Amino acid sequence: MTRRSRFVRVSTSLWASVAALIFWIAGAPAGAQIWDPDPGSSFQIQFKDPVDTSIDADVFDVDLFDTDEQTVAELEARVTLMTCYLSAGTWEDWRPDAGSYPPQVLGNAVDGWPGERWVDIRRIDLLGPILTARLDLCRDKGFDAVDPDNIDGYQNTTGFPLTKTDQIRFNRWLAQEAHKRNLSIALKNAPLLVPDLVNDFDWALTESCFNYGWCSMLNPFLSAGKAVFDIEYSDTDVDFANACANAPSGMTVILKDRDLDAHLITCP
Repeated sequence: MTRRSRFVRVSTSLWASVAALIFWIAGAPAGAQIWDPDPGSSFQIQFKDPVDTSIDADVFDVDLFDTDEQTVAELEARVTLMTCYLSAGTWEDWRPDAGSYPPQVLGNAVDGWPGERWVDIRRIDLLGPILTARLDLCRDKGFDAVDPDNIDGYQNTTGFPLTKTDQIRFNRWLAQEAHKRNLSIALKNAPLLVPDLVNDFDWALTESCFNYGWCSMLNPFLSAGKAVFDIEYSDTDVDFANACANAPSGMTVILKDRDLDAHLITCP
C-alpha cells in the first residue's frame, strides 16, 4: 500500500491555490499531509499488552495511552498507517486524564463496560480541551491516524437528551481537530451517520457489520474511494467465510477475539 494524501499536491500555481483552500477549509495547515489508508489495505487491531509488532499489516490500531513511543516507532518503521484508539464519547475511570472531566459532563454507565460512562457531547466547551490534548498526544507519539470510539451516543441511553444533530456537530468538530494535527480519522461505527459524515471522515472502521447485517450502509465510503475495515468477533455466530466471500471490493474484514489480543484471522 502506498501512502497518499487525500489533499493532492499539484504543480501549477492555480491548483496549488485550490489545494491550499481545501486545507484551510478542512482545518489543516496548507502543505500538510494527511495519510489515509487505501481501500483493501490489511488491518490489525490490538489493545491487550504486549503488542505483537511482528504481525504484518498495513494499518495497525493500538491504544493511545497504553502504547509507548518505542512501540509506535517500531511499528511506524514498517507499517503504512499507525492509528491511535481513544474513546471520544465516554469517560473511562482508568485513564490518566480521568480527573480532568467535569462532573456535569458525566452521564449514565456504559452497559457492559465497568468504569465507563457516557459524556455530554453537547459540551464541547468542556470536553474540547480534554480531547484536543488527547489528539496532541496521538500526534506527538508519532501516530498517523485516530480511531475515535463511542461517537454514536445519541442512539444510547446516555442520561442526556442528545440528538442526531448534536452528534453530527460533535463528530465534525472531532474530525476537524484531527485534521488540524495532520491525523486522518475514522468514522467508527455510527452507520446512520454515514450519509452526513462521509465527506468529513477519511475512512471507516466498524464492528460486526456482517453479524448485524448493516455493512451496506458503509457503501458511501467505498463509493468515495475510501477504505472500510470491519472487525468481526469470534464469540458471535457470524459466518466469517461467508463474510469474506461477500465483502465488497475495498472492504477489509478480519476476525478477532473479543479481548483484542494479537490473534488475527484474515480473509483468504
